[in-house]
Amino acid sequence: MPKAISTDSAAVLIKAADALAQQLAPLRFAAPVHTVYNPLVYARAMHSAYVQRFAKSGITALLLGMNPGPFGMTQTGIPFGEVGAVRDWLGLAEPIGKPAIEHPKRLIEGLSCAKSEVSGRRLWGLCKSRFGTPEAFFAQHYIANYCPLAFVEESGANLTPDHLPVAEMAPVEAACDAHLITLVRTLQPTWVVGIGAFATQRAEAALRAAKITNVTVGTILHPSPASPAANRDWAGQATRQMVQLGIWSA
Repeated sequence: MPKAISTDSAAVLIKAADALAQQLAPLRFAAPVHTVYNPLVYARAMHSAYVQRFAKSGITALLLGMNPGPFGMTQTGIPFGEVGAVRDWLGLAEPIGKPAIEHPKRLIEGLSCAKSEVSGRRLWGLCKSRFGTPEAFFAQHYIANYCPLAFVEESGANLTPDHLPVAEMAPVEAACDAHLITLVRTLQPTWVVGIGAFATQRAEAALRAAKITNVTVGTILHPSPASPAANRDWAGQATRQMVQLGIWSA
């Protein structure tokens, strides 16, 4: 296992996640948003275990996703947290609670969730195939989501932040930008790599506003099955992009 960041630094990241959850809690969203999940609250124990075990200062790349998927972080509290990857590769098994309000078509089942998050299966699968062990991967990488909120329509469909009104997203982005800057200042990455266009754009905006110039922003294709491009050898494409950035060797 890689040497974790100091207890004080881990506490900083956990405290920052708690603060982010508190800042977002009062926010309300109009239709088509029906239910909002914040796994930093009901899956806090799992998320905290992830931070304590795998976060490490002085890494090469912070990989940044958009927000929780319905069968990934929404269920497990881990970014791109496909159940099999969390349980069998990351080896995390902390208790996961229930949100105050659940959508009847999107119940929180935690590690008992039988559905697989394709994006998470692809991302963590690539990490496993290239690095073998979590320890080898996290020695120079960390994965986080920009926004911890999952938005569900009345039908049960997932709604991503890029489809919400600008006015509703403004306070979300203010809180999430500040949290991202705390992540960057604590983990001290050389790169922030946005997984998809949304995360890349938010990383660029947050770093620019904070006047952080010693961190380079890159991007890789998002592994979502909703993307036709991602369904054509996503792992191969993402690997080539990481190599082109100079983060991974050929």
